[in-house]
Amino acid sequence: MLLTRYIQELLYQYECVTIPHFGAFLTRPLMAKVSDGGNFYPPRKEVTFNQLLKTNDGILAHYVAQKEGLTYENALRLIEKEVSSWKKRLKTQTLRFPGVGEILLNFDKKITFIPWGKVNFDTSSFGLTHFKRKLSNNTIIQPKISSLMKNNNDDLMFTPEKEKTKKSPMLRYAAIGIIGIALLASSYYFGDQYVTEQRLVAQQKAQQQIEKNVQEATFDLGTLSEIEVSVVSKPVQEATPLDENYYSVIAGSFRSIENAEKKVETLNEEGYTAALAQSSPDGLYRAAYGRFTSKKEAINLLYYIKYTLKEDAWYLEEK
Repeated sequence: MLLTRYIQELLYQYECVTIPHFGAFLTRPLMAKVSDGGNFYPPRKEVTFNQLLKTNDGILAHYVAQKEGLTYENALRLIEKEVSSWKKRLKTQTLRFPGVGEILLNFDKKITFIPWGKVNFDTSSFGLTHFKRKLSNNTIIQPKISSLMKNNNDDLMFTPEKEKTKKSPMLRYAAIGIIGIALLASSYYFGDQYVTEQRLVAQQKAQQQIEKNVQEATFDLGTLSEIEVSVVSKPVQEATPLDENYYSVIAGSFRSIENAEKKVETLNEEGYTAALAQSSPDGLYRAAYGRFTSKKEAINLLYYIKYTLKEDAWYLEEK
């Protein structure tokens, strides 16, 4: 299994790729810069390693399962087996992750990560490479003018002062051109930064609006003709209040208890331990993928649903 290659591929898509029971690779964005020597470096993402982030977030296991054609559980077992092999090799060898970096133990037997630094994981900078700006040399213009004036002074129909007056507009145009290029370069750089910041703000606003719409969702069923039916009332089965806190992963909020119970039945058929969560202050009934007494279990399920299954869900702490 090419686990190291899968990690490199995921770093182009995610800022954090966690290897269960081993650690996590993280990317840190760096802005474009120009050194004093005229070297230009495009925007890039630098890779770091954090051995404290070991909790499985489902991203790597789901990707391995997709690439290898395995179930999610079998992919987890393969990752655990590979990690066990890494830990044994790390005691005497250096672990190499092509395109990412190297991990080894220092003299104090602590993990040290050395990034490779040759791969840019920032997809927005695709095609941009490091280059050195060539400085223009304007000193060659003056000798040519002086030489021309010296050799052909007898044949000239104008004085050197007039020649200088005629040449000066060209120098001004060249200076204006250089200034214009500098302004265009700076406007592109700062404009790209502004667009990136606005894109992040728009994504945050969109996420907040999605959560608000989910919590305040209503359903327009149109106008129905009046019919007479016999209704046998039965007590509403809501979430049983307990003394301890519950942490729920909410799938949807409904104004009708029937719709909420149907959603719970559907989730149970899909394999979740679904249940009705605590109702909202506005009287909405909440259907949850699961209710847990452990906050960690709820967060793991939330990450799996949102980032692995790409489905909408949100976290609720019930008190």
